Amino acid sequence: MDGIRGGPAAAAHDPQLFEEFYRRHVDAVMSFVARRVADVHTVADLTAEVFLAALDSAHTYRPGRGDERAWLYGIARNIVSSERRRIARETARDLRISGRRLLEPDDIARLEDKLDAESSGRRALAALERLPDGERAVVELVAVDQLTVTEAAAALGIRQVTARVRLHRARKALRAEADPATETPPRPSLSYVTGGAGGTGGEA
Repeated sequence: MDGIRGGPAAAAHDPQLFEEFYRRHVDAVMSFVARRVADVHTVADLTAEVFLAALDSAHTYRPGRGDERAWLYGIARNIVSSERRRIARETARDLRISGRRLLEPDDIARLEDKLDAESSGRRALAALERLPDGERAVVELVAVDQLTVTEAAAALGIRQVTARVRLHRARKALRAEADPATETPPRPSLSYVTGGAGGTGGEA
């Protein structure tokens, strides 16, 4: 994806260029956030925060390390992570204050059915959660956000070889978690990461 004239640094000092920069990338950034946040108002707020942060850090953009989208994804990932930490703190506080609602027997039965139905999905997500932060970040960007390994490296501010090593380690760990005899076939995005059918994990 081609960038604007002068890149983010120029956009930070020229309202017209910034509008062009914003229009070029807002859909991709909003999609990135929406994949991680379910509330529409929060998605809108965080998307705006990403572009405000991009203005402040425009001088850090280096075209040789990746395109503008990958750079924005790196900013967006940090902002979404900060929002998750804020929500976790507030949730923990609210639980301490309000306590937990007592469940009726019918509620418990419905929840148990739901837990059984979603057990395979939880195991897949738990496998990702058990990955080290760096490896999980590469998997997210490659499998969920459909970046190439090169673009993922740029988004995370790491070398391409480091990204490839982390992806290889993540695949190995996820394959070790899988049990082909009992599990349903993984979703295409996960099979892409683990090296299963439908994907190789190479550069796009």
